[in-house]
Amino acid sequence: MDQNKYKKIISSAIEREIEAYTFYNAVSEKAKDKSIKSLFSKLAEEEQGHRRTLEGFLTKAPGKIHFSESKDYKIVDTLVTPPLTVDLKPVEGIIIAIKNELEAMQMYTQLANISTDAEQKNVFLELASMERGHKSKLEDIYTNMAFPEIW
Repeated sequence: MDQNKYKKIISSAIEREIEAYTFYNAVSEKAKDKSIKSLFSKLAEEEQGHRRTLEGFLTKAPGKIHFSESKDYKIVDTLVTPPLTVDLKPVEGIIIAIKNELEAMQMYTQLANISTDAEQKNVFLELASMERGHKSKLEDIYTNMAFPEIW
């Protein structure tokens, strides 16, 4: 893969991380519930970290990016996304966050599927894996919040 294509892919991923940060930060600022504020503030910080990581890739030559593989439990894939309001309940905030991570994961997977360059495909698959990890972490939190009687 040539350097320009590589940089374009990574730049696009950086834009997605900035959008996620902006969303999570806005929810954190608008939410009344302290646990939602805290959770979305932490998610915003994570997205900033991901952005910095991706920015680091811009200075490197194309190559393999390594993220740990996470399971996709598909816990809330069928739930309706609640509206974003200042009175957002913690569980609703988690559902919105999971849906956002699912969309990012699906976008990167689709881009990988249409990629003809093996290295480019690998970059998208690794980005999808990173988003799957976020989704998995949020699904664990959702399960603990939505079904406390299990624990």
